[in-house]
Parts: sequence; C-alpha cells; structure tokens
Amino acid sequence: MQGARVLVTGGAGFIGSNLANRLAPDNDVIALDDRYLGTPENLDDGVEFVEASVLDDDLPTDVDVVFHLAALSSYKMHEDDPTRGARVNIEGFVNTADQARRDGCEHVVYASTSSIYGSRTDPSPEDMPVTTNTAYEASKLGRERYGEYFHNHYGMTTCGLRFFSVYQGYGGAEEHKGEYANLIAQFADDIANGRRPEIWGDGTQTRDFTHVDDIVRGIELAADHECQGVYNLGTGQQYSFNELVDRLNDILGTDVEPTYAEGYMPDHVYVHDTMADPAKINEATGWEPETGFEEGLRRVCAQYD
Repeated sequence: MQGARVLVTGGAGFIGSNLANRLAPDNDVIALDDRYLGTPENLDDGVEFVEASVLDDDLPTDVDVVFHLAALSSYKMHEDDPTRGARVNIEGFVNTADQARRDGCEHVVYASTSSIYGSRTDPSPEDMPVTTNTAYEASKLGRERYGEYFHNHYGMTTCGLRFFSVYQGYGGAEEHKGEYANLIAQFADDIANGRRPEIWGDGTQTRDFTHVDDIVRGIELAADHECQGVYNLGTGQQYSFNELVDRLNDILGTDVEPTYAEGYMPDHVYVHDTMADPAKINEATGWEPETGFEEGLRRVCAQYD
C-alpha cells in the first residue's frame, strides 16, 4: 500500500501499532486509540495519534481505508461486563464503519477471531458452521454480520480477518498488554527470569501461533486486494503448550518446569485446540506465513540474550 490515507482504530495497541508503523513510511496514517489497551509509545514518529473512542462522534474517517482493530479482546473483559463488550466490539464497529461510509470511505478491514471455530485439531475453513459460546465470540460474530450488512446494503468492501493466536513478545509492542499478552510472550518472560510458567490444564492444548509480522502483512494485502468477506490469518500448524515450554527452554538454555493449575474458563466453553486453514487468503492475495514457529520463538527470546 502506498500513498493512501488510512485510519487504524486500536492503533496504539499491539497489532494496531505494528500495522500503523508498517504503513507509515509510505502512507498518511492516523492511529486512533482510547488508551485502554494501547499506548502511544508503541507508535513511530511518522504516525499521527488521536486519542478517542470508536464510540465517539466525529471520528477521522475521511480516509481511503479503515483498519478497524479496536476491541475488548479477552473472555474475562466480556464476562465482567457483557454490555460494555458489545458496545465496544459491535456498536464501535458500526459507528466507525458508518462514519467512514458517510465520509466516502468504501473499504474497511476489521479484526474478527478464530475462537468462533471452537476446538479443532483439523484446519478450520471459513465456510464451516460456527457457534458462539462466550460474549467475546458473540461480539466478533456480530461484527462479521454487520460487515456483511455494510457490503450488501451500501456496496462497501468489508473484509473480516479471523486472527489465530497472534504473538510478538515483550520486546515489541505486546508488553503493555501484560496478563492479556499471548502465552508465548508470558511464558518466555517467566522462563527467562527463572519463574515457572503457569499452564491451565494439562498442557496438551494447542494453538496456531502466528507472528504479528505475518498478521500485519496479511492485513495490508487484504486491503490491497480489496478482499470481501471473511478470511483466516493463521499458519495452518499447531503446537501444544507443553511443547512451547520445551522449545523456549531449549532456546534460552534453561530448564524451568511449568506448573499446572485449574483453568479460569469453564470446560464447555474453553477452546482447547486451534488451527487455521489459510487457503482462502492465500488464493486471494498470495499471503502465506513467513515466520516459522522456531524463528518466531528465537525473535521473542532475543531480548533476553
């Protein structure tokens, strides 16, 4: 993408700031964030920061593309206050997309979630039936339905991306997320500092861990190709939490054993396994992951050398 004026909501957060910083050298980038989960310190000097909520009026949506990443992004946040979760994740999306439409912006790329697939040890294609077991999942599926509405009713291009377990490590913009950071970041920091990482359950659960560099490249490609509909962004591989700890120990040269504890989510809603089927985004844009699991872990651990 070059020479475009773009808005990144949630732009001072983990994924949003990585995207904003990637786009800034060749585009006019506005990062909008209410500072709840983001911090402007994540942003490069070439990014214009606007402190605002996606629920506000008069958003800076007079742009070529809106990248809507703002969200309450955890199970606990939504269960603590489902109404607030719905307002931010659904109403905030509708408010932003509608203001963009009124300002003449025809392209919105937005964040959805892979959690709606439930537990899957097989690759999850976008056209498989999905259900919602948590308020977080319901809010993201609601966002997808409103994306469909804006496309069908107004002819806007609305592309939803179902992210799979995005990580970067505390050496990047993920550090401010703290307890909400990906387990790779949390476990690496624990092991590097001699703390035993805590695994909920027995550690056999798996995730399709996807490096943030691959995610932001996929987001940009989805905009460049004016993708419409819903697409997975994940590697198509999965690794268990136990294997994650073993590999981090190998890279860090440590021997720190994890502890095991009861999970914080009920078993009937906990997603035990995830793995993407990335064929659709590959066919549409040529995207494929470039950062392998081992390389990604080495990048995360490099700050502890």
